[in-house]
Amino acid sequence: MNCLYFSLKCLSRTILSTVLIFGFLHFVLAKDAPFIPGEKTVYKIYYNWNFVWLSAGEVSFEVKDEGDVYHIEVTGKTYSSYEWFYKVRNKYHTYLDKKTLRPKLYIRDIQEGSYYHYEKIIFDYSSGNVYSYTGKSIGTTKMVILPIQDNLFDLISTMYYLRSVDRKDLINKNKIPFKMILDNEIYNLNIASDHQSCVTVKESGRYNTFHCVADVVAGNVFRKNTSLQLKVANDENLIPVLIESPLSIGSVKAILTVHQNLKYPFTAKL
Repeated sequence: MNCLYFSLKCLSRTILSTVLIFGFLHFVLAKDAPFIPGEKTVYKIYYNWNFVWLSAGEVSFEVKDEGDVYHIEVTGKTYSSYEWFYKVRNKYHTYLDKKTLRPKLYIRDIQEGSYYHYEKIIFDYSSGNVYSYTGKSIGTTKMVILPIQDNLFDLISTMYYLRSVDRKDLINKNKIPFKMILDNEIYNLNIASDHQSCVTVKESGRYNTFHCVADVVAGNVFRKNTSLQLKVANDENLIPVLIESPLSIGSVKAILTVHQNLKYPFTAKL
């Protein structure tokens, strides 16, 4: 039972990161956002425990128009069949400047069993600083000031900005660095596409994809010397359709199940 508890805890910590960490970018002003208000995608999360794949939860993403920013709202949750044992109710918000797609504000408010965590990050480009607040709740946060670095994004904005990459970078198999801030730390990560292939995704369909390999942060969740394996749609939308990664115990898989109001025709779906 303790092993299952730890496994579900690892799963909840990766329910977002397995879907989001697939960055590839050259830092320039965004030409056109690769998404539109009203876009919605949903991923089902599977966990492999004792050689059995369990459908444990899902993550949904919605794009909203709020004046000069895009508001990305993300909800992660376990299914009701698991909540008697380990309930996850996570909420994420990021606000992107419409002209640059750089983040302006990020909020993470999570509940994982008896664990609560609140994080707010303010990206102040005029001062050149990031103001990062973390704590168990909004009333208990402590602030840390970090300098803004090039190519720096939060967990959510990573996905939406980096979808604007020129697909030639993936076709040419370039290894491309990016940076992500999480819990007062800045991580230097890389991703590369090593080949193109067609893949059939359960409950979703068949896709023409780039197979990408991304770095992870080794620790309590991910094992050392491992990486995320991602299948990214080979069209102008560049959304991931399948993600797989080993955890400290077991492994996790996220599959695309819902896609609505994509900006470009979903030509990667065969």
